[in-house]
Amino acid sequence: MASLGFAVQAQNIQNNPGSNHGNDFEQLGTILPTPNSYRTASGAAGPDYWQQRADYKIKCKLDETATRLTGSETITYFNNSPDPLTYLWLQLDENQHSASNNAGYQKASNLKTTNLKDLDELDRSQSDDSYGVNILSITDATGKKLSYTINKTMMRIDLPATLAPHQQYVFNVNWNYKISDRMRYGGRGGYEYFPGDGNILFTMTQWYPRLCVYSDFQGWQNHQFAGSGEFALTFGNFNVEITVPADHIVGSTGECQNYAQVLNSTRLARWQKAQTSKEPVEIVTLAEATQAEKQKATTTKTWIFKADNVRDFAWTSSRKFVWDALATTVEKKKVMCMSFYGKEAYNLYRKFSTKAVAHTIQSYSKFTIPYPYPVAQSIEAANGMEYPMICFNYGRTEKDGTYTEATKNGMIGVIIHEVGHNFFPMIVNSDERQWTWMDEGLNTFTQYLAEELWDNKFPSRRGPAWAITDYMKLPKNELEPIMTNSENIIQFGPNAYSKPATGLNILRETIMGRKLFDYAYKEYARRWAFKHPTPADLFRTLEDASGEDLDWFWRGWFYGTDPCDISLDSVKGFQIGDGKKVTLPEPKSKTVKLEKPLVPEFDDISKIRNRQDSSIHFLVDADTTLQDFYYKYDRGVIPYDSTFTYQKTDPAAEPLDDSTSKKYAGRYLYELSFTNKGGLVMPVIIEWTYTDGTKETEKIPAQIWRKDEKHFDKVFLKNKAVSSIQLDPLRETADIDVTNNQWPQAKVMGRFEVFKSKQATRGQSQGMNPMQKQ
Repeated sequence: MASLGFAVQAQNIQNNPGSNHGNDFEQLGTILPTPNSYRTASGAAGPDYWQQRADYKIKCKLDETATRLTGSETITYFNNSPDPLTYLWLQLDENQHSASNNAGYQKASNLKTTNLKDLDELDRSQSDDSYGVNILSITDATGKKLSYTINKTMMRIDLPATLAPHQQYVFNVNWNYKISDRMRYGGRGGYEYFPGDGNILFTMTQWYPRLCVYSDFQGWQNHQFAGSGEFALTFGNFNVEITVPADHIVGSTGECQNYAQVLNSTRLARWQKAQTSKEPVEIVTLAEATQAEKQKATTTKTWIFKADNVRDFAWTSSRKFVWDALATTVEKKKVMCMSFYGKEAYNLYRKFSTKAVAHTIQSYSKFTIPYPYPVAQSIEAANGMEYPMICFNYGRTEKDGTYTEATKNGMIGVIIHEVGHNFFPMIVNSDERQWTWMDEGLNTFTQYLAEELWDNKFPSRRGPAWAITDYMKLPKNELEPIMTNSENIIQFGPNAYSKPATGLNILRETIMGRKLFDYAYKEYARRWAFKHPTPADLFRTLEDASGEDLDWFWRGWFYGTDPCDISLDSVKGFQIGDGKKVTLPEPKSKTVKLEKPLVPEFDDISKIRNRQDSSIHFLVDADTTLQDFYYKYDRGVIPYDSTFTYQKTDPAAEPLDDSTSKKYAGRYLYELSFTNKGGLVMPVIIEWTYTDGTKETEKIPAQIWRKDEKHFDKVFLKNKAVSSIQLDPLRETADIDVTNNQWPQAKVMGRFEVFKSKQATRGQSQGMNPMQKQ
């Protein structure tokens, strides 16, 4: 029934097909799962809510020369469900790289785009490439062998006896695998080889066999790992021993238990200094990291880490790392913010990374729940991927240490995004394999809020309503609803990241208002922290905590693909009482000149309100150490101009007859006619400009479309004559066609598309840049 429910939820079911009403504003009803004692109609966990737990004790050894990892783990599985279990499902995600045990889902291809990498993949798929997890043994706590079956990227362990409710089971897994070249074969984990110095940077992710989620709403989540759909994971406690070459530096989920043994006295002293420092302290300096690249240790060291109540565990290891750290405080609790990066990223990461980590957990804690973990880390690995307390990001300079503004902003954005994933889904633990948007969309939205607090000129592209319109206007055969399974999405970035984030921002800024939305959003995070929420739990909680009926919005924005395109079709204007026509001035052509380097092309409503809020202080303005070349460049010290023009033509209004009441004599009536051309119902925002130059903005709630979802007329009474009307002046509703939003109609300039060339390494600054030229 759960799987059938998912299929139903992906459709925007209509109650009255073919009618112009009775569809968009009907309640979601049976589209959402029926509330029960596990999940209530309010969106909160019910009195009988339960979830499983899995604790891990792992020992692993990295063979750098052979690029192989060998490990053994003891897993304690707690059956907190009311169900007896006869088997357990584990994920073997590293089988993604196996020629024989991958998910088996193939993608279409053609000769026109086939390149050498594709040929390598085709050749590799025809034979055993030696990649994937090798299971050496699986035994129970007494050492007795257990029966198991590997199905592609999943493994079922058959239990010798039924695991009853509220019992636990202990078993052991021994394994190894060949680590893949991530830069060649892709994927979220592996290694990167640096030919210039002959060293390797390891990003160890999805590296150990781990439990699938068993839940109240679908049983075992054992969908195959095909690459795009990420993970559904169970919370537990981890104790992990990692043996690596003695000159490697290791960053990991959790807190290190033996720094005193693996760090020399100088580095240990720096670590102690970082415990109270508000500026990043280099625990491993650039000079030390550069020197370490020149020779390789022949001995090993074992680093020990402990992490409680986390859903996953990842780590990184390399002798290339510079390592810096500072301490920040979240509700009187210290959090160590750290970064690990090679010399290739030094001029960017040393200045920005660790402070961006601290800024992220502070900002997210404000909008959701206080950050609960003791550590937060950013690792430069030409990547973008997240795990509890650690994430992998990109951002490398050119050889002379300069960088483009796009590289800088991309790096800051990806750090905020990946560190932010600690909250969604590492704490608010949604099922990424089924609903990518529940972690990526919510995280991208909160990332947008954090970017806005980093710098009021930050060029965020995911969050403002105006930035989603190019996607929303695509042909319907190129779109799918947000409520679509992860593996079925074509436009992955816009669908799973941008559109959900934009929808939440529209709720916050335009439909609900900040006060109502922020309270409800925080309540969702509080209710579902360290639990497994579903889409219905989010939808219901936001309505329950705000008192707003938002079913119409979920229907249109999440279950549908219709865009917003509200057209102002006509305007009729009359002055009451004197029978004279209103003479409206002809608008003049004017050229608007904007100072605009790589900053937002539109000053959206969030930026405006944030500047007006005296309680908000932008970090780059307060902390002068963050003010680099582009700080001045963005603020016009080094000018950059762009121009556009438009024409206005004001028609004359028609008079009413003289019988109108003297009470209204001299005042003005305007009848506006609107058409919903896009199909998505949204509020109608009207900016009136009067002949004396003053302006007024009115907002008509989306419910204006209830009785007719296609068209409505509305009459307005004004004290002054109107010279022009603009719909959605701050572009809050993601209207895809602004040419029909004005009266009189304005001449629209043609659009010139600018494309950035693909970079060889993700986040690698290349070519001449303004900083380099300066």
